[in-house]
Amino acid sequence: MLQSRALVVALILLLSTTLPEVQSKSIFEKDRRDLLAIPETIASYIYEAVNKVSPKVSQFLLDTVQSPSVVAARQRFVKEAAKVSIMFEQLIEKIKNLWYTRILGY
Repeated sequence: MLQSRALVVALILLLSTTLPEVQSKSIFEKDRRDLLAIPETIASYIYEAVNKVSPKVSQFLLDTVQSPSVVAARQRFVKEAAKVSIMFEQLIEKIKNLWYTRILGY
């Protein structure tokens, strides 16, 4: 019961703050690492907020994040996000090429 209250308080604190490090950019300027840094930044904010409220709960979260199943899921997410980022960059290049050759006639 105490853990769930601490988690709710931590989430409220997290949602009430802004994320100044995650700035909006044009889709043409995004780097693949930026897409992967957003979940890490969010997790860091959650951990810091929970640690301020309850160090025991933050230790539980840290242990959970370091468990083999979560590590495997994170690695898979990184792998799939990298694939999607590469495919997205290729799509943007094709759209640019199409725009310049067919529409503008360069």
